[in-house]
Amino acid sequence: MSSPHKLPRAAAVLALALALAGTARGEIKVGDVFPPLAAAGPADPGLPATSGRVVLVDFWASWCAPCKSSFPAYARLYADYAPRGLVVVAVSIDNSADDYAAFVRKHRPPFPTVRDRDQGLVSTVAIPGMPTSYLIGRDGRVRYVHEGFHTGETERTLRAEIQSLLAEPAGGPP
Repeated sequence: MSSPHKLPRAAAVLALALALAGTARGEIKVGDVFPPLAAAGPADPGLPATSGRVVLVDFWASWCAPCKSSFPAYARLYADYAPRGLVVVAVSIDNSADDYAAFVRKHRPPFPTVRDRDQGLVSTVAIPGMPTSYLIGRDGRVRYVHEGFHTGETERTLRAEIQSLLAEPAGGPP
C-alpha cells in the first residue's frame, strides 16, 4: 500500500509536467506577443498591416460547425470597427486547399483569410480548441483569448473588448 504522502507528491509532479508541456509547445496566452501572421505561409499579399492596430485572429476549419456560425459575426464586427482600426484575419487550419476554397467561396468573408497550409502558425500558437480567436492590442500583445464560438454571447463579448482596445492609446493600456 502506498504512503498517503506519495499521492500528493505524484499529483504535484503530474501538474508540473502538464504545465511544462504547455510551455514547451509554445501556447500563446494573454500577455504574450502574438507571432507574425506570415508564419501561416509565404508572405501573402492579402494580409493586412497589423502594426499599431487592434487585431482579431481567428483559427477555423471548414469542418468546424461553430466556425460556420462565427463568420457572419466577424463580418459584422469588421464592418463596424474596421474604419476605427480593427483588423480581422481568419486563419484556416484545413489541410485541403479545395475545402478551404469552398468554405471561403460559400461564406464570402469581407475580411482576409489565409490557409495555414504547413500548420506553421497553428503549431506556434498551439490553439487550445476549434475555433479559437485571439484579440490583440495595438502593442501586439494578446489581450483576450476565446476558445469556441457561442452565437450572440461571443459577439457581444468581443464588441465590448474591441471597443475597449480601440479606445486605448497606440502604446497599449494606460
